[in-house]
Formats: sequence, C-alpha cells, structure tokens
Amino acid sequence: MKAELWTIIAVGVFFALIAPIYWVLTSDPTGTTALVMTTLLCVVLGFYLAIVAGQIPERPEDRSDGEIIDGAGELGFFPPYSWWPLWTASAFGVCMLGIVFGWWLFIIGAVLGAVAVVGWIFEYYRGIHAH
Repeated sequence: MKAELWTIIAVGVFFALIAPIYWVLTSDPTGTTALVMTTLLCVVLGFYLAIVAGQIPERPEDRSDGEIIDGAGELGFFPPYSWWPLWTASAFGVCMLGIVFGWWLFIIGAVLGAVAVVGWIFEYYRGIHAH
C-alpha cells in the first residue's frame, strides 16, 4: 500500500499546486472548483490508504528485498463471466428513460432492475457456477 499511498499523495500535491495557478491565469470558477475537489478527493483517498496500510501486514511489493516468489499463492476469488451486470445496467437505462417518457416505464425498469439485482446476488447459488 505504500506505493499506492505515495502515488495518490503526489497527485494530490500536483492538483493543490495547479489549482491556484489555474485560478490566477483564467479566473474560471468551474475549472478551479474541479481542481480543488480533485485535491480533496486525493486527500480522502490518501487518508484511507494510510489507514489501510497501517492495518495490513507488510506485502512483498512494499519490501526492497521482496522476491516474486514471496507473492505466490492464492490471491482470492475472481468470478467468471456474468451477464447480470448487463441486465442491471439495461434496467437502469429503462428507469432513466422512464423519468423522461413516463412513470409507467420507470416502474417496468424498477421491476426488471430488482430481478436483475437479485439474479446478480444469487448467481453463485445455482447453475454451473454454484458452490
């Protein structure tokens, strides 16, 4: 986490230096606000990474004498392909069209979205990927 932390801190410092320069050169409140908000986002993310870095044991990536073999082993569960995100996003799109064209379409999208979210949650309890 140390490399990630220092990267985010460097990006935050960059945006903190650029924001006042941008304001002086352009007097654009929108762009300056975006740069300040980006700086604050880097502060929040850097704070989170600093807290997490203190809680986890030292990783091989963080040690200068770390070898590739030190990181061997199971890294976690990576799900196979899934069609449920597509259906969930499509239902969300129908909901957004429902806001534009009529609430009846929004209700249809909400029902389809509920089915898609339930299917996405429970996809590993049935079918070929059940465990």
